[in-house]
Amino acid sequence: MKNLGLFFTGLIAALVVLSLSAFSVDQREFAIVFRLGQIISVEQSPGLHFKVPLLDNVRYYDKRIVTLDWVEPDRFITSEKKNVLVDSFVKWRIVDPAKYYVSVRGDEKQAEARLSQMVNDGLRAEFGKRTIHDVISGERAKIMDILRDKADHEARQMGIQVLDVRLKRVDLPPEVSDSVYQRMEAERKRVANDLRSQGAGAAEKIRADADKQREVILAEAFREAQRIKGEGDAKASEIYASAYSKNPEFYAFYRSLEAYRNSFRSKSDVLVLDPSSDFFKYLKSPGSGRGK
Repeated sequence: MKNLGLFFTGLIAALVVLSLSAFSVDQREFAIVFRLGQIISVEQSPGLHFKVPLLDNVRYYDKRIVTLDWVEPDRFITSEKKNVLVDSFVKWRIVDPAKYYVSVRGDEKQAEARLSQMVNDGLRAEFGKRTIHDVISGERAKIMDILRDKADHEARQMGIQVLDVRLKRVDLPPEVSDSVYQRMEAERKRVANDLRSQGAGAAEKIRADADKQREVILAEAFREAQRIKGEGDAKASEIYASAYSKNPEFYAFYRSLEAYRNSFRSKSDVLVLDPSSDFFKYLKSPGSGRGK
């Protein structure tokens, strides 16, 4: 019985020692093993690992990509001595845990502070060489490539890899933006007024041309109408003359009937004429003109 107790005691002690000696590493982490404050190993492969109990301790660091994003945009000066507000972010990760621990004592806040200073210094230098147009559109991609390479080179001394540096937004300060927008608005109004003036001048030219064409068309139409009317009158006179020459008596009789019709249109019409006038010769004697 005593031996059995000693066996279980030894088994429990072995399990305790084993539990103090073993540690696991997740695939998303690095593990640094310290012995009396000194780094003795860095475990990067996931799985179960062992250490000396009571002498060694383990610290874990995330190997995933971290985003450094500033809350407020920073102010920089371009080569034109104009201020711009730049909002950017950095993608980074730990690649050398031992160097990372030695450089910043494994403090992520301290690492981001130093990385932020590196990127800001690079932005200040690159913006100081370029105009607003260059930093907004002309050489924006080139600036980001330069900043990434430079920041990555310097960050390697801390055991950090800079994967990307991006400019999210480049704006003018509010006091400058207002004046720029006002100038843009004034310029747009000037262009709009110029276009309206050009449109009004073109409209007047079109209207004048249309009025001219209208007058020409009306004049030509009136001239053509008068010509046709004259030809009609001439033709009518020719027909009347031909008819008169064939039967003058009938023609005189027909003209008298037309005169009677036009004179006696209403019962209230009154004519004061001599009864012996030639006007009434066909009323008094329808055949009075035959003997002549």
